[in-house]
Amino acid sequence: MKTTTLAIAALLALPGYAFAADVSGTVTTTADAKAAWAALGDFCGIEAWHPAVTACSMEDHGGTKRRTLTLGDGSTIVEDLVAWDDADMAYTYRIIESPLPVDNYESTIKVTSTADGARVDWTGTFDPKGMSEGDAVGVMQGVYDAGLTGIAEAAGQ
Repeated sequence: MKTTTLAIAALLALPGYAFAADVSGTVTTTADAKAAWAALGDFCGIEAWHPAVTACSMEDHGGTKRRTLTLGDGSTIVEDLVAWDDADMAYTYRIIESPLPVDNYESTIKVTSTADGARVDWTGTFDPKGMSEGDAVGVMQGVYDAGLTGIAEAAGQ
């Protein structure tokens, strides 16, 4: 037991080792939940509501839906759909390749009815890559904030 504890402590002390980071955001809209869910579109619908995404293409990758997002600077992000639930108005996806400062990124977007319309929650976890956790969270928070604003606008807030 003591050897295992020492090995774990040594691993945690290595430079560059980071625990998974979390990022989340929420937006409310006066549109009802079905309208907010419709604004998200299909898995490639992100090009209609996220201002950083200029194009989205979809392909089947061994039975998994895979989208390739093209950003304004020409870089691309490749993501796999992990789960899609129309009844629960939620989907989960995983980044496969990206210029973003993340590894092992997985995220869920969910729409919930409220008394005054709908709430959209976007949550994700990842391992920071190439920068501090705080800086990586800041980059990803900016991605979420821009996207949530876009969803509210697309839903007709």
